[in-house]
Amino acid sequence: MTSIINTSAEAAHSIAVSLLSKAQVQPGSTITEHSVKETAPNTLVPIKLSPGKNIIVGVPGAFSGTCTAQIPGYIQKYDQFKAKGVNEVYVVAVNDAFAMKAWKEQLAPEGTGVRFMADDKGSFTSSLGLMFDATPVFGAPRSKRYVIIADGDKVESIFIEEDPTKVTITGAETILSHLS
Repeated sequence: MTSIINTSAEAAHSIAVSLLSKAQVQPGSTITEHSVKETAPNTLVPIKLSPGKNIIVGVPGAFSGTCTAQIPGYIQKYDQFKAKGVNEVYVVAVNDAFAMKAWKEQLAPEGTGVRFMADDKGSFTSSLGLMFDATPVFGAPRSKRYVIIADGDKVESIFIEEDPTKVTITGAETILSHLS
């Protein structure tokens, strides 16, 4: 009985991911404004991309090993991103606001301009077509590991890791090298 329930749950998660995700965003695509959570579970804030450069770093999960190794580079190099004309650096995960706030406090106890956004329902990530079935590891659909360089709300470049357990093209130093 347990295996039938587990198999059914896994199938439901796979179907949910396919229903939630649309075509994957590409250079030239427009990123539509979506509300997510930043510091409180009952307060929605928009990911509103202002004119100029914006960086969106999508990660599978707060506190996971690879994500926790990747994001400090963005915190440490935040001033370098600003010097290259970047308005905002967002870290987005399909996690709740409590987890994202605690993760930010752990990674940047002195504070940071990097914004940690909780896409708890996956609506923003799904709108980009960047969800994947992470049921075997996280128990539910999650965000692919990606970085978008946007000019205003237009995707200028997108970098997606083939293997979400690795950081090969989405590290801060790599993304900095792609900025003029």
